[in-house]
Amino acid sequence: MRLLFSPQLNPATESGWRRTWFDIIYRHDTPPSRNFDLLLIVVILASVSVVMLDSVDYIHARHANALYTVEWVFTLAFTLEYALRLAVVKRPLRYAFSMWGVIDLLSILPTYLSLLFPGSQSLLVVRILRILRLFRILKLVQYVEEGGVLVGALWRSRRKIFVFVCGVLTVVVIFGAVMYVVEGPEHGFDSIPMGMYWAIVTMATVGYGDIAPATTLGRFIASILILIGYSIIAVPTGIYTAELASTMRQADPKTRVLDNRGCPDCGLEGHDPQASFCRCCGSRLPPPMG
Repeated sequence: MRLLFSPQLNPATESGWRRTWFDIIYRHDTPPSRNFDLLLIVVILASVSVVMLDSVDYIHARHANALYTVEWVFTLAFTLEYALRLAVVKRPLRYAFSMWGVIDLLSILPTYLSLLFPGSQSLLVVRILRILRLFRILKLVQYVEEGGVLVGALWRSRRKIFVFVCGVLTVVVIFGAVMYVVEGPEHGFDSIPMGMYWAIVTMATVGYGDIAPATTLGRFIASILILIGYSIIAVPTGIYTAELASTMRQADPKTRVLDNRGCPDCGLEGHDPQASFCRCCGSRLPPPMG
């Protein structure tokens, strides 16, 4: 996560205007650099506000030309900033393909694309992602590291969640096909995909009401699916919570118990002393020493 939020970029030159602008743009511990970052945040918020206002019909009808002009001013300013960021670093491509570089590019592309595809400028709300620079400006990187713990726990539980999603999709396909046969096109179930859509909405307990069973058998099947949805809706949360608790236990030096047994298949270490199987690949672990 540190690489995403603190890319190690070098100035193109050790002196001159490039070095000066490099310090202003990429550093965050001097008054000029902090002022630049805070001004950038204000401009980003103003730009996103313009895009949101332009999506309101009565505002667009009255001030469309003015808002469009202001948006082009913001886009040209962001384009100049993006070009300046590339010009002052020694390896421009490294920045261009970093997370920040991609976000900066996406923040200016929709306006230019609107010349070919009218309406695409609404995608400029992606500029709000640039607000993440506040984590660096306000020295909140420790919160980003805490976010990395959450992402890591989600990644380690991906196999269990994948199996769960496959099981849910299987149930959706079966109930969608059953409702297509039971209800039929006369009640809105004109295809199996439509039945699958109904099954997903029902299992998620959303209940849009745009399609519903009309026969007694169909309503009975819907009741069963609702109970199934309630019973499995907490499964992915439980999987993720268990993995997160395990991660936090291992990260806490007060509660962590060292176990250097390595998995014979994937090589992962740091298992609980009572564990018999690898928490990553499921292979049997060697017996604990002593």
